[in-house]
Amino acid sequence: MQIDKILEILPHRQPFVLIDRVLEIIDPGDKTRLGRKVKVLKNISYNEPFFAGHFPHRPVMPGVLILESMAQAAAIACWRETDPKMDVAIGRVSEFRIRRPVVPGDQLIIRGEVVKDRGQIVVIKTASFVDNELVTEVEILASMTPIRS
Repeated sequence: MQIDKILEILPHRQPFVLIDRVLEIIDPGDKTRLGRKVKVLKNISYNEPFFAGHFPHRPVMPGVLILESMAQAAAIACWRETDPKMDVAIGRVSEFRIRRPVVPGDQLIIRGEVVKDRGQIVVIKTASFVDNELVTEVEILASMTPIRS
């Protein structure tokens, strides 16, 4: 999935769109979101605005922005073509751990899976990797509500 479709799904706009491409979506095809999986890519460029201050002599992607990119991937995991336009809001973040820094030149691969679906409440387990090495993992509880036009 290219960026134009991502922008249709997510409410975010630059500079706060923190995923570049959806590489894979696996949908078990039942009526719930349970088991939906996503794999997304975030290219980490030295030109990212946050590197100017975090940190000038040793640029590291802020953990909170890694978490946000994972939340955006989770929102994509919850999305289905047949759904009305939905607002996905984080309700809880559990067990967020950073195992290694993310630096310019890295390609951050984020994998997410919907592990609970209770209608408007979903739980998505996500993990991010650089060069197949675990960077972060987190469980996100989110609420989904249709957007009224």
